Amino acid sequence: MLIALMTSMALAAMDNTIVATAIPQVIRDIGGFSLFSWVFSSYLLTQTVTIPVQGRLADQWGRKPVLITGTIIFLAGSALCASSWSMVSLIAFRGLQGIGAGGVQATVNTLAGDLYKLEERGRVQGWLSSVWGISAVIGPVLGGSLAQYASWRWIFLINLPVGASAVALLARYLHENVHRTRHRIDVAGAAAIFVAAGSLIFGLVQGGVAWAWWSVPSVTVFAVAVVAAAAAVLAERRAAEPIMPPWFWRRRVLSGSALAALGLGLLVIGPTTFLPTYGQTVLGLGAIAAGAVLGTMSIGWPLASAFSARLFLRVGFRDTQLIGAAICLVAVAAFLLAPDPAPLWQPVVETFLLGGGLGLLSVASIVGPQSTVSWGERGVVTGTVMFSRYLGQSLGAAIFGAIFNAALAASLHQAPGAVTPRLPHQVGGIAAALTRPQALGAAADRYLKAAIATATSHVYAALTVVAALTIVAVLLFMPRRFDVRAGASASTGPAGGTG
Repeated sequence: MLIALMTSMALAAMDNTIVATAIPQVIRDIGGFSLFSWVFSSYLLTQTVTIPVQGRLADQWGRKPVLITGTIIFLAGSALCASSWSMVSLIAFRGLQGIGAGGVQATVNTLAGDLYKLEERGRVQGWLSSVWGISAVIGPVLGGSLAQYASWRWIFLINLPVGASAVALLARYLHENVHRTRHRIDVAGAAAIFVAAGSLIFGLVQGGVAWAWWSVPSVTVFAVAVVAAAAAVLAERRAAEPIMPPWFWRRRVLSGSALAALGLGLLVIGPTTFLPTYGQTVLGLGAIAAGAVLGTMSIGWPLASAFSARLFLRVGFRDTQLIGAAICLVAVAAFLLAPDPAPLWQPVVETFLLGGGLGLLSVASIVGPQSTVSWGERGVVTGTVMFSRYLGQSLGAAIFGAIFNAALAASLHQAPGAVTPRLPHQVGGIAAALTRPQALGAAADRYLKAAIATATSHVYAALTVVAALTIVAVLLFMPRRFDVRAGASASTGPAGGTG
């Protein structure tokens, strides 16, 4: 059963990493350079907004049908991606993949809470986290190899046998005893949440890129998000079986875990986005070596996840989250104190340490709230916490991107007169300029690299604030003791059980 869960998780875990390295070949084949960022954004958008919906459906209909359906949707999206004839069609089919990935993500983590006792869940989460670590290493190599020696279409086709194996294992070994009762699907709440979250993420992705932050399109999109969020609150108060029930936010254990997960998402996306650029431009590493520096996060994460059960059984879930957030704070703050340029071992150690803190934080923020609710609430609780995490990643991508670009723009504006004629006039021209160091000249090249180092430091300063705020949120919202009587055993509840 654990192999089945890991196989299902591998589909979602490897997808973005395997696609990223094949993008140049995709563009060369079907065009659409100006739209290629949406190959990732459409996937993230649909995955994020559907996670809470599918978490609720897992409580109503059972985990097995939702997980198998999500996997099949993901596989259908993969097959269609492989047949894409244009960038627009690829983006649309990636959105379908994201819907399937939302079902996989929410339900696999819910099942981990169902199938295993409290003492086992940390070790199981370590195994599930190891899937992400392995995917971070294998995905880029496999994607690049398939694109170079076969066709980029195989990066999607390879999902089919893996997904078929997952479905076969789930069908054979996952047995549920769900009491079939008539449920009322919260259509209004689901639609309002979908529009609110979708508009917010869409505005964050497009803001500062396709249009200015304070432009009419940007203000309109965010206004739609606010109105839809208000409608979602009203709908959830009236719904018989709400997608995001109001009681979730009234329980300190659950709301505190959601805030911790939001901080986790922010802390993940900052280094993931900007550390490889720092490694290649400032430290002078190749693409593979720069990726390996970031990959140390994927080593520290599963190791800490596997150790987390010993820690939360001894000190509790709240203090485990505090320790994890404190380690993250030390890791990102250490980056600010490093010399410029830093010796290679420092970002390696700092990123490994950050992965360890995130591993403790992620397990405690999932297992803790899962352990306080019954079977019939575990899906919606898991889905809401994971929604908060992915929303944090979307927020972080926009916030840290704005900070990074603003710092670069300021450096260009303040450049000394001796190098100004050789520098690009806009931030968007920096990447191209760095590929032509001879045309830039030694002084301008050094200045641009120093500007990127400064901009990266600004991002890490913001990450330091996020880590500190995460600690404050856990201290303010989390009770010291969790009541785990409702969810400490192997998962029976009013709706049935899993075995």
